[in-house]
Amino acid sequence: MNSELVLHLYIQLLYMKELNKKLKTTANLPLARQTVINVFLTNTSVKNQLLEVLKPHDLSIEQFNVLRILRGQKGNPLNLQDIQERMVNKMSNTTRLIDKLILKDFVKRTECKVNRRKIEVYITNSGLKKLDHLDTIMNQAESNVTKNLSGTELEQLNELLQKLQQ
Repeated sequence: MNSELVLHLYIQLLYMKELNKKLKTTANLPLARQTVINVFLTNTSVKNQLLEVLKPHDLSIEQFNVLRILRGQKGNPLNLQDIQERMVNKMSNTTRLIDKLILKDFVKRTECKVNRRKIEVYITNSGLKKLDHLDTIMNQAESNVTKNLSGTELEQLNELLQKLQQ
Protein backbone atom coordinates (compact mmCIF):
# COMPACT_ATOMS: atom_id res chain seq x y z
CA MET A 1 0.00 0.00 0.00
CA ASN A 2 1.41 3.38 -0.91
CA SER A 3 1.65 6.15 1.67
CA GLU A 4 -0.94 8.35 -0.09
CA LEU A 5 -3.59 5.63 0.20
CA VAL A 6 -2.73 5.00 3.85
CA LEU A 7 -3.05 8.72 4.59
CA HIS A 8 -6.41 8.87 2.76
CA LEU A 9 -7.75 5.88 4.75
CA TYR A 10 -6.52 7.38 8.00
CA ILE A 11 -8.26 10.71 7.27
CA GLN A 12 -11.47 8.82 6.39
CA LEU A 13 -11.26 6.96 9.70
CA LEU A 14 -10.84 10.25 11.59
CA TYR A 15 -13.90 11.73 9.87
CA MET A 16 -15.91 8.61 10.68
CA LYS A 17 -14.86 8.82 14.34
CA GLU A 18 -15.85 12.50 14.41
CA LEU A 19 -19.27 11.71 12.93
CA ASN A 20 -19.79 8.82 15.37
CA LYS A 21 -18.90 11.18 18.21
CA LYS A 22 -21.52 13.73 17.02
CA LEU A 23 -24.13 10.98 16.69
CA LYS A 24 -23.08 9.36 19.97
CA THR A 25 -22.75 5.95 18.35
CA THR A 26 -20.09 3.32 17.91
CA ALA A 27 -21.81 1.74 14.89
CA ASN A 28 -19.77 1.27 11.74
CA LEU A 29 -21.98 3.28 9.38
CA PRO A 30 -21.88 2.58 5.63
CA LEU A 31 -20.14 5.33 3.66
CA ALA A 32 -23.36 6.32 1.83
CA ARG A 33 -25.16 6.81 5.18
CA GLN A 34 -22.25 8.80 6.57
CA THR A 35 -22.41 11.04 3.53
CA VAL A 36 -26.15 11.63 3.78
CA ILE A 37 -25.92 12.35 7.51
CA ASN A 38 -23.02 14.75 6.92
CA VAL A 39 -25.00 16.59 4.24
CA PHE A 40 -27.94 16.96 6.67
CA LEU A 41 -25.68 18.12 9.50
CA THR A 42 -23.99 20.62 7.21
CA ASN A 43 -27.34 21.92 5.98
CA THR A 44 -28.46 22.48 9.58
CA SER A 45 -25.21 24.21 10.49
CA VAL A 46 -25.29 26.55 7.48
CA LYS A 47 -28.98 27.40 8.00
CA ASN A 48 -28.37 28.18 11.69
CA GLN A 49 -25.45 30.47 10.87
CA LEU A 50 -27.45 32.37 8.25
CA LEU A 51 -30.51 32.58 10.50
CA GLU A 52 -28.35 34.17 13.19
CA VAL A 53 -27.52 36.96 10.77
CA LEU A 54 -31.09 37.42 9.47
CA LYS A 55 -32.90 37.19 12.82
CA PRO A 56 -32.04 40.75 13.97
CA HIS A 57 -33.61 41.96 10.70
CA ASP A 58 -36.80 39.97 11.34
CA LEU A 59 -36.32 37.88 8.20
CA SER A 60 -36.32 34.15 7.60
CA ILE A 61 -34.03 32.52 5.05
CA GLU A 62 -37.05 31.92 2.82
CA GLN A 63 -38.15 35.58 3.02
CA PHE A 64 -34.61 36.69 2.20
CA ASN A 65 -34.60 34.27 -0.76
CA VAL A 66 -37.88 35.72 -2.08
CA LEU A 67 -36.52 39.27 -1.81
CA ARG A 68 -33.40 38.31 -3.77
CA ILE A 69 -35.52 36.56 -6.42
CA LEU A 70 -37.68 39.67 -6.82
CA ARG A 71 -34.67 42.01 -6.92
CA GLY A 72 -33.34 39.89 -9.79
CA GLN A 73 -36.48 40.79 -11.74
CA LYS A 74 -35.24 44.42 -11.96
CA GLY A 75 -38.66 45.92 -11.30
CA ASN A 76 -40.69 43.33 -13.21
CA PRO A 77 -43.30 41.30 -11.32
CA LEU A 78 -43.38 37.57 -10.69
CA ASN A 79 -46.42 35.46 -9.93
CA LEU A 80 -46.53 33.18 -6.89
CA GLN A 81 -45.88 30.01 -8.89
CA ASP A 82 -42.75 31.47 -10.53
CA ILE A 83 -41.46 32.62 -7.16
CA GLN A 84 -42.01 29.17 -5.68
CA GLU A 85 -40.24 27.48 -8.61
CA ARG A 86 -37.17 29.69 -8.13
CA MET A 87 -36.93 29.32 -4.37
CA VAL A 88 -34.03 27.33 -2.95
CA ASN A 89 -36.36 25.74 -0.39
CA LYS A 90 -39.60 25.01 -2.21
CA MET A 91 -42.51 25.35 0.18
CA SER A 92 -46.27 25.23 -0.02
CA ASN A 93 -46.90 28.35 2.06
CA THR A 94 -45.47 30.89 -0.37
CA THR A 95 -48.65 32.96 -0.07
CA ARG A 96 -48.16 33.32 3.69
CA LEU A 97 -44.49 34.17 3.13
CA ILE A 98 -45.46 36.95 0.70
CA ASP A 99 -48.13 38.19 3.16
CA LYS A 100 -45.44 38.61 5.84
CA LEU A 101 -43.21 40.54 3.42
CA ILE A 102 -46.18 42.78 2.49
CA LEU A 103 -46.72 43.58 6.18
CA LYS A 104 -43.05 44.64 6.38
CA ASP A 105 -43.56 46.79 3.24
CA PHE A 106 -40.82 44.85 1.40
CA VAL A 107 -43.08 43.66 -1.44
CA LYS A 108 -46.44 44.57 -2.93
CA ARG A 109 -49.00 42.34 -4.55
CA THR A 110 -51.18 43.32 -7.49
CA GLU A 111 -53.69 41.61 -9.74
CA CYS A 112 -52.31 40.56 -13.14
CA LYS A 113 -53.73 42.81 -15.87
CA VAL A 114 -53.77 39.97 -18.43
CA ASN A 115 -55.12 37.20 -16.17
CA ARG A 116 -57.08 38.48 -13.18
CA ARG A 117 -56.78 35.09 -11.46
CA LYS A 118 -53.00 35.56 -11.20
CA ILE A 119 -51.33 37.63 -8.52
CA GLU A 120 -48.13 39.49 -9.34
CA VAL A 121 -45.53 40.38 -6.72
CA TYR A 122 -43.05 43.28 -6.89
CA ILE A 123 -40.23 44.26 -4.57
CA THR A 124 -40.66 47.73 -3.03
CA ASN A 125 -38.00 50.41 -2.51
CA SER A 126 -38.06 49.46 1.15
CA GLY A 127 -37.33 45.84 0.21
CA LEU A 128 -34.49 46.93 -2.08
CA LYS A 129 -32.99 49.09 0.69
CA LYS A 130 -33.19 46.18 3.15
CA LEU A 131 -31.37 43.92 0.66
CA ASP A 132 -28.72 46.58 0.00
CA HIS A 133 -28.12 46.74 3.74
CA LEU A 134 -28.00 42.95 4.05
CA ASP A 135 -25.73 42.29 1.04
CA THR A 136 -22.47 42.98 2.88
CA ILE A 137 -23.66 41.21 6.02
CA MET A 138 -24.74 38.09 4.11
CA ASN A 139 -21.57 38.07 1.99
CA GLN A 140 -19.57 38.06 5.22
CA ALA A 141 -21.75 35.30 6.70
CA GLU A 142 -21.33 33.17 3.57
CA SER A 143 -17.57 33.72 3.68
CA ASN A 144 -17.58 32.74 7.35
CA VAL A 145 -19.51 29.53 6.58
CA THR A 146 -16.93 28.51 3.97
CA LYS A 147 -13.79 29.91 5.63
CA ASN A 148 -12.24 26.47 6.26
CA LEU A 149 -12.23 25.61 2.55
CA SER A 150 -9.85 26.84 -0.14
CA GLY A 151 -11.12 28.13 -3.49
CA THR A 152 -10.26 24.79 -5.09
CA GLU A 153 -12.08 22.89 -2.33
CA LEU A 154 -15.14 25.12 -2.77
CA GLU A 155 -15.16 24.36 -6.51
CA GLN A 156 -14.82 20.63 -5.80
CA LEU A 157 -17.56 20.74 -3.19
CA ASN A 158 -19.91 22.52 -5.58
CA GLU A 159 -19.24 19.93 -8.28
CA LEU A 160 -19.89 17.07 -5.85
CA LEU A 161 -23.07 18.65 -4.49
CA GLN A 162 -24.33 19.15 -8.06
CA LYS A 163 -23.70 15.45 -8.71
CA LEU A 164 -25.73 14.53 -5.61
CA GLN A 165 -28.65 16.62 -6.87
CA GLN A 166 -28.86 14.80 -10.21
